[in-house]
Amino acid sequence: MWRFLIVSIASGLLFAVLDGLVNANPLAQRLYAIYRPIARKSVNVTAGILIDLCYGFALAGLFLLLHGSLPGSAGWLEGLGFGLVVWFLRVVMYSLSNWMMLDVPLAAVGYSLASGLAEMLLLGLLYGLAL
Repeated sequence: MWRFLIVSIASGLLFAVLDGLVNANPLAQRLYAIYRPIARKSVNVTAGILIDLCYGFALAGLFLLLHGSLPGSAGWLEGLGFGLVVWFLRVVMYSLSNWMMLDVPLAAVGYSLASGLAEMLLLGLLYGLAL
């Protein structure tokens, strides 16, 4: 139980740091300029961290429930498989929905897909190696 709590908190904090890196860098700012007219002028950092901590607990719990049915005999392989599943359900579906409904440049969609893949694989590795 302690390992679950520690990994959940660590992954939530990692989520927050990665979200900041993925969304606040100059490339992302340029690619996501399309959203500027509807974007908030400032971000509530406390709320963002709390949401990412909740994500950390939810994903760690899901990994524990699913790890026996994920491909791979080693924990890190199960983690990568979990990361791919979460990437598809969270990032791919969101990115393609935005692309279909909004006039979003393909470069922004590609960046979302690539950066989201890296983020989910890192989190999956953390779960696979620690849980």
